Amino acid sequence: MTISVLIADDEQPAIDELAFLLGQDPRIGVIHQAASGAEAIRLLTREPVDAAFLDIHMPGLNGFDLARAMQRFERRPALVFVTADEEGALEAFDLAAVDYLLKPVRTERLHRSVTRIVEALKASAAVHAGAAASDAQPEMIAVTLGGTTRMIRRDEVRYVQAQGDYARLHTEEASYLVRVPMSDLERQWSDAFVRVHRSYLVAIPHLTRIRLGGDHPSVTVGAAELPVSRRLLPALRERLESATIRPRS
Repeated sequence: MTISVLIADDEQPAIDELAFLLGQDPRIGVIHQAASGAEAIRLLTREPVDAAFLDIHMPGLNGFDLARAMQRFERRPALVFVTADEEGALEAFDLAAVDYLLKPVRTERLHRSVTRIVEALKASAAVHAGAAASDAQPEMIAVTLGGTTRMIRRDEVRYVQAQGDYARLHTEEASYLVRVPMSDLERQWSDAFVRVHRSYLVAIPHLTRIRLGGDHPSVTVGAAELPVSRRLLPALRERLESATIRPRS
């Protein structure tokens, strides 16, 4: 798959550097350039692209404004934000960005970003071929670990642990603290997650063992065994029944 891209940045050296790095990737085809948000919109009305690399801090129409404007396009590009700071990661998450790159952009990190774009485009193509729409664009979450911001797929999260006004997302490889209350995630992710305890929200597809009888009901997700609150047992049983998962007493 060869993809066309747009780079929007008000600093020409930044455009030149990113264009050079992208040009080294054989998956990249045509590279369009725009020195402002307004110029990017004009270009996109003439030349639809597969992906857009947007600087956040541009005068006038900034990267986030530009991303919102793109939502009105019939063919919306995959979004990658490129910035020198980490403060916009949460807003990028809200805009369903495929990735969030920090300047200076490293070659290997950019390569992973292009891989995510290609995966998203292939999934979208599968929808048009008759695949389920829910598989089209996996929801991406901006997380920070060791001072580095990255995007992970929601379906990588096995369970969520409440930590005050924050939530810790546990994946197979690591855990990430995000500035989102677990109550908000419970509401937003109700399609695939279920509350089992005041401190835990689990991903139904990742459940490997369910024990709801006895004095200490629990569920197992990966290597973690999590307690189940007696108060939440009825709702949990009902949810598992609807998901065709039969609890073991």
